[in-house]
Amino acid sequence: MAKATKLSDEEQVTAHIQQLEPGLQKIVETLRTIILSTDKEIGERIKWNNPSFYYTGGMKPFDPKEYKREIIVFNLFKGRIMLVFPSGAKINDSSGLLEGGYKDGRRLIIFKDMEDVKAKKKILQQVIKKWLELVEK
Repeated sequence: MAKATKLSDEEQVTAHIQQLEPGLQKIVETLRTIILSTDKEIGERIKWNNPSFYYTGGMKPFDPKEYKREIIVFNLFKGRIMLVFPSGAKINDSSGLLEGGYKDGRRLIIFKDMEDVKAKKKILQQVIKKWLELVEK
């Protein structure tokens, strides 16, 4: 009997996106491309039942509960397009792109539609780059 091969992280993310409503699919795929093209040390996987993006490079040891490797997790609850930065509070974001004042350090970016994604692309990439500069290597 043939053993089922486990999908790679990228294949799992692709499969997840393909199950979304078509309009949402396009937006999520566009955001995925923007995030992954920002830096070669960004990887992707399914975490917390959603596409997530993390730092793949070497880091100083840390408590896994601090989620220092996690950059962004999608939250597509009820068709909203939200990017959650689990440690977004540490980013000095003067653009106002990151929203929320959560005590746990989370910050959010909410996108209304494809035009909104395109309008925020450069700032999103700047925010990701700022996050990457803060990694404790």
